[in-house]
Amino acid sequence: MPKSARDTTVRTNRLIQEKSPYLLQHAHNPVDWYPWGTDAFAKARAEGKPIFLSVGYSTCHWCHVMERESFENETIASLLNEHFVAVKVDREERPDVDRMYMTALQAMGQNGGWPMSMFLTPGLKPFYGGTYFPPESRYGRAGFPDVLRRVSDIWKSEQGKVEESAETIVAFLSESAGPSDGHPRPGRAALDHCFDQFRRSFDTTSGGFGHDAKFPRPAALKFLLRYFHRTRNPEALSMAEFTLQAMARGGIRDHIGGGFHRYTVDAGWRLPHFEKMLYDQAQIADVYLDAFQLTRREEYASTVRSTLEYVLRDMTDPGGGFYSAEDADSPLPGQPGASGEGAFYLWTRHELIRILGESDGRLFCVAYGVEEEGNAPFDPQQEYTGKNILHAAEAASDLARILGKAEEEVRGVLTRTRLRLLMERSSRPRPALDDKVLASWNGLMLGAFSRAGAILGEPVFLKAADRAAEFLLSYLVDPASGSLHRRYRQGEVRFDGNLDDYAYLVSGLIDLYEATGIGSRLEQAVAIAGAMIDAFGDGEGGGFFDTAGTDASVLVRLKERYDGAEPAGNSVAATVLLKLAVLTGRDDWRALAERTIGAFAATLEQQPVAMPNMASALDLSLSEPGQVVIVGSRGDAVRDAMLREVFRRYLPGTAVVSLEPAPAERTGALDPDFRLFDEHGGKATAYVCENLACSMPTNDPAAMASILDGPPKDMNDLR
Repeated sequence: MPKSARDTTVRTNRLIQEKSPYLLQHAHNPVDWYPWGTDAFAKARAEGKPIFLSVGYSTCHWCHVMERESFENETIASLLNEHFVAVKVDREERPDVDRMYMTALQAMGQNGGWPMSMFLTPGLKPFYGGTYFPPESRYGRAGFPDVLRRVSDIWKSEQGKVEESAETIVAFLSESAGPSDGHPRPGRAALDHCFDQFRRSFDTTSGGFGHDAKFPRPAALKFLLRYFHRTRNPEALSMAEFTLQAMARGGIRDHIGGGFHRYTVDAGWRLPHFEKMLYDQAQIADVYLDAFQLTRREEYASTVRSTLEYVLRDMTDPGGGFYSAEDADSPLPGQPGASGEGAFYLWTRHELIRILGESDGRLFCVAYGVEEEGNAPFDPQQEYTGKNILHAAEAASDLARILGKAEEEVRGVLTRTRLRLLMERSSRPRPALDDKVLASWNGLMLGAFSRAGAILGEPVFLKAADRAAEFLLSYLVDPASGSLHRRYRQGEVRFDGNLDDYAYLVSGLIDLYEATGIGSRLEQAVAIAGAMIDAFGDGEGGGFFDTAGTDASVLVRLKERYDGAEPAGNSVAATVLLKLAVLTGRDDWRALAERTIGAFAATLEQQPVAMPNMASALDLSLSEPGQVVIVGSRGDAVRDAMLREVFRRYLPGTAVVSLEPAPAERTGALDPDFRLFDEHGGKATAYVCENLACSMPTNDPAAMASILDGPPKDMNDLR
């Protein structure tokens, strides 16, 4: 985040020693910041001061605003330094700390969000908090200096009551994180209830859910596609497709560089908050792949390609890992020290015509909704008059009909102009890049690249997935203990992995194994899953804790009960254990997965839309496990043709097992029953199985495809 013009070479605080891009953004504040750790805690105890905890992340717009307004303000900094021990946390490095205090903030009756501003006792117990505080009272919010003075006065005059209140909050958190009810796994009625809840909140005008700001909810859309697959209810497919098409054509998508922004502030997907997060790119690509398998619509495949090409171009470490995020704000050309949200992405009609020429420029402007007066309704003080957010206003086929041109010619013009604008945009000051590599988000991205490589037949995506796996396993897995670290940046590996780090990485490795048949990837998934069970499993209440319980500064071990921007760790853990049970024959892992689902039975039965990933795991657990077993050497043309046929189809409950012809070359991680499968006639051979009751073997990819398709179904033409 660019700073206002000032000398940053003299004054630094302790954050200058950190690797987090977010913490480094605050390293030159006059606030005497500490990172989360024993030094800060010891100072608070020794001086009897409360802790002011500020939690945010590097691409958080209001975090930047609060820094400019308050943390760079000498008067406010003096108040903080005199009366508090100020601690900064990057929520992406320490989701355990963030989640604990966010839960506490919500328990206080406040809405969550970032920046999160919490006040803690020296014993780290929360007693008051909020989110963004302005430098003076406005927006119906108390001014930050007033808050600081008031909290300090109360701490000094009523410390006993404050400590008592903090104890009550921690007790509430501990109680809410206690043993689950231990309900049995819900039945199909929970899936019907989940669909019905999504149906009632669906925006029939613009797609998505609700009628205010729109967030992509890939987990919800994936559930709807699974529900359609199970029930053939056309409304489920229609809701998912309408939303996917609206997102792909809206301003939430970067039509020049690829990828998706975080959310839109309007209901129609037009006006984005411009930050780009790795976890969004991964999950969005994944659900478009599902939709492509179901419908074969090229629009969905094209969206996946442009999204993953963006990640390869702009979000990939030279070693193969994937970076975390790009900021919403970027420097304003010709205005030193100034920045604006979305400045990198906006265009005037005049500059588009100048860059593209009159003919191509006019066609482009019609295609992407560009207006002479601009369509970006930002604060006039940010001088965005005449600026445009691109969105697909007219389809190429409609443009061709209107202009009397061949559709192929129009598509060629749009492709050419987008590439030209990408080159032009590359000369602009870029948004800040958060280049840390997180195990969890990389696990999601690993899965997306693996599936895209197999489904779209793109070797470059499979290569990217394999490089990422090597990077993550080399840097983030401790070779001695098998435990997982969370973050890598500039050669430094730090922080113990949380449940989502383990579960997401296992998921990505399973996808990579199924896409490539490389047995070592399955072995690695099995090893990390075993470590996950040992570190996070809740033998009493079922399911998994989010943290391992080894860090005493994390006062409460929680279980996330919401599939939000990122999937809940338990949802992914249940899913990967169900998949591994089929691949490895570990019935105990299937039982553990079902017990995990049962631990969240109350949510699934009462408010399943809160956990659509867990609902999808429930759907998987209620399905008869299927396998497609293909025996043949890697690189064999018939084997590869069989795999292409498998991945052309949407088969969410089916495991893909690739076996080398020689049993000695097969991974020992697989179910021993797979040793019974071999080639017939010295040729690559496929078996289509349900619960290891298999069809007759075939050497013909077309015959295998016919078995996969089965008897005709309603709406079978979707394939």
